[in-house]
Amino acid sequence: MKDSLLIDRVTFGYGSRLILKDVSMRFGAGQVVAIMGGSGMGKTTLLKLIGGLLKPQSGTVTFCGEKVDADDTASLYRLRRKMGMLFQFGALFTDMSVFENVAFPMREQTNLDEETIRDLVLMKLAAVGLRGAAPLMPSEISGGMSRRVALARAIALDPALILYDEPFAGLDPISMGVTANLIRRLNDSLGATSLIVTHDVAETFAIADYVYMISSQRVAAEGTPEALKRSDDPFVKQFIGGLPDGPVRFHYPAPDYGADLGFGGGQ
Repeated sequence: MKDSLLIDRVTFGYGSRLILKDVSMRFGAGQVVAIMGGSGMGKTTLLKLIGGLLKPQSGTVTFCGEKVDADDTASLYRLRRKMGMLFQFGALFTDMSVFENVAFPMREQTNLDEETIRDLVLMKLAAVGLRGAAPLMPSEISGGMSRRVALARAIALDPALILYDEPFAGLDPISMGVTANLIRRLNDSLGATSLIVTHDVAETFAIADYVYMISSQRVAAEGTPEALKRSDDPFVKQFIGGLPDGPVRFHYPAPDYGADLGFGGGQ
């Protein structure tokens, strides 16, 4: 399968704090691929590297056969036009109607006439089941509906790559199921590549073709959901099972407790 996106031996950190070390991932065209891991493990950092908001200290990110170069503005903007982004919690423009939110990227990035934009906006809203909500304001719809409007906006320009930053965060079980189903169905309809950054196991495993798990700056495990469910790897078992004990420790590394309190030793 042809790669739509390739992350090749990427290392990145903030100052002296290393976030990712020698990380490599492949994303095939037409696939739904998840990046999973605990909070602070570098999942959203990877999205920023893919979008060119951050620059790797070493390694490369390649999209549609072209290097993502944060220093080449013209090339970066051209590549971004092929990407759609569903931000965490939707990030709708609160002073724009549902219709205007979805129309926004079409007006900014194309020369389409208003009649064509109207038809396309209603088509995208129909795809997420919200054509009837077009005239409403974001304050008039639920959190789950807001996420679906944001998804309609993300696919407004039929992107080759759709990035999802925690798409299930804060949703009730029904909205989670609806959103997961939409991600899978829209990906298959568009023939796009979908990259989901998340820590929600059940919803993600139900729709993903492949999963990367990151921990301690690296890819700790990877495989299909079925293979990961059968894995005996301690980290995989702890993450999938939500277990308190395992490779991921409760306590952040710290000096000896007694010495830290000035007792000269102890626990």
